[in-house]
Amino acid sequence: MVAYSDLLAAADRLAGIAHHTPVITSRTVNHRTRAQVFFKCENFQRSGSFKFRGAYNAMSQLSEEQKKKGVVAFSSGNHGQALALAGEILEIPVTIVMPSDAPTVKRSATESYGAEVISYNRSFQNREEVAKEILGDRILIPPFDSKPVIAGQGTAAKELIEEVGELDVLLVCCGGGGLLSGCAIATKHLAPNCQIIGVEPRQADDAKRSFYSRTLQTVENPNTIADGARTPSLGQLTFPIILELVDEMVTVSEAAILRTMFFLWERLKIVVEPTGVLAAAALLEGIVSFPNARIGVIISGGNLDLKEAGKLLTKASAKEKASHRRPLAPEMS
Repeated sequence: MVAYSDLLAAADRLAGIAHHTPVITSRTVNHRTRAQVFFKCENFQRSGSFKFRGAYNAMSQLSEEQKKKGVVAFSSGNHGQALALAGEILEIPVTIVMPSDAPTVKRSATESYGAEVISYNRSFQNREEVAKEILGDRILIPPFDSKPVIAGQGTAAKELIEEVGELDVLLVCCGGGGLLSGCAIATKHLAPNCQIIGVEPRQADDAKRSFYSRTLQTVENPNTIADGARTPSLGQLTFPIILELVDEMVTVSEAAILRTMFFLWERLKIVVEPTGVLAAAALLEGIVSFPNARIGVIISGGNLDLKEAGKLLTKASAKEKASHRRPLAPEMS
């Protein structure tokens, strides 16, 4: 089990290295939700997502001998970028196993930080097996199922609560559960009465099914635009933490993800990727509602190829477009 003391140690290692990301509020959102909402914007984190927290925390604890040998990881993009940047800072060689259909912007950024990228086809290859084949004597750093990774990710919620005060509800996106687990540990320590809700795509609902059945469920190559949530399952570490500390799991549709992403772009003036808006989508689409509550929302990342924005608009079905919810507001306030 990861303890709150592990998060404190992670925060010390990250001090002066990771960004203390901004918290954004909007009267428009508050009016629509009838609540006080605080967006923790990890899209402004180094490497463009919360993943830098866990990556740097894990890599900074390697021995000098391990650092010389280098690290290997499998990633759909953001974990790879984060490790590549941490490796550049710490002068550690990094190799990333990344799916061939990963967003170009994520692969390019990973390579620009000096990492070697090895592609695999997720349709018939297993990323863990590919990583093990090339591992040798290097260190494998998993994207979510790792104690130092979980502890690093949890510092996002720690910062949020220390900045804005106790929350009634915290919404966090969920893929493999590293961010959700870490944030749950931080939140239950700092605000024990806060409800923690995990959010994942409806088309990749393994975590929700696992949570309510209390048995680890899997999903194979889910067809969701939220590429960071295409993980096959929760981890051996993250699943028990989520069962113990998380209060609810919900899902959001592909159209809801798109509507929320473009709303945040247009109204809050921030660039957020599809996975990054999962938590916000659950609130803004009315999947969850907590009138008069103080609600924290983790915006997990902003690594999106803007050239793909037009294509994303076509992903919503004609039926969902026809039932488009009314705009949250005509302008940002």
